[in-house]
Amino acid sequence: MATKEPNRSLLWPAVLVGIGVAGSLDEIVLHQLLRWHHFYDRGSQAAGLIADGIFHLASTAALVIGLVVLVQRWCPGPGPLRQAVAGILVGAGGFNLYDGIIQHKLLGLHQVRAGAPNNLPYDLVFIAIAAVVLLAGLLLLRLASSPSATPSRTVRNWGNG
Repeated sequence: MATKEPNRSLLWPAVLVGIGVAGSLDEIVLHQLLRWHHFYDRGSQAAGLIADGIFHLASTAALVIGLVVLVQRWCPGPGPLRQAVAGILVGAGGFNLYDGIIQHKLLGLHQVRAGAPNNLPYDLVFIAIAAVVLLAGLLLLRLASSPSATPSRTVRNWGNG
């Protein structure tokens, strides 16, 4: 009796890695090193630090879980590498686009640089970078899923004439 091979796609674990990377970089660079904002800027400094800690735990968990599943599913070749890089870019860009539009602008949980006299330049740069990263990931994903991007299919079918 043949068993069905499980879905071994690298896309979703790679997206999770991208979310974890984006969240961790945001936490480390914007929250800790530059001290531009907290995850939640509407309360006290203590509330902001607690929110940052929870955010950091969540982004680290996403990064670790994504990496573990990615390594478990990994198989050598250029196709999986393209799919993994595309997924990481989609996850990072998508997360930062969500953060910039929803959390910064619509919910007002925090700004890119709290206390700046004009947040618009910071928002535009943050959202533009996120959009470029997301689009790069989507383009690479499209290239990775095109038939010409998977040479193993050609090699497998070559002997079948």
